[in-house]
Amino acid sequence: MRWTVETLEVVDAEIAALPPKLQARLLRLMEMVENVGLDRIHEPHVKHLEGKLWELRAKAAEGIARGIYVAVTGRRVVVLHVFVKKTPKTPKQALELAWERMKQVDQ
Repeated sequence: MRWTVETLEVVDAEIAALPPKLQARLLRLMEMVENVGLDRIHEPHVKHLEGKLWELRAKAAEGIARGIYVAVTGRRVVVLHVFVKKTPKTPKQALELAWERMKQVDQ
């Protein structure tokens, strides 16, 4: 069974708002999850944050972007929030938003 990567509708807009090279890098990471499998991808591409939350880590000349996601039943990855990272730690507001959006996901 293959892995699938889904995004919430609001996340599509967040991805579209990223600078072009960061957007391309993040989309490539999502494709890599589908093609290779989440279980075969490790740091620096993915990193555990807290609880069920993990992040896809994209880096380009334009900066750093993160996609916070949750892995759910059936080899599904749901991206909950995407943002440009400007501080060393993932902002608390980004984590809170991801936790809130996770309530919409059918697990």
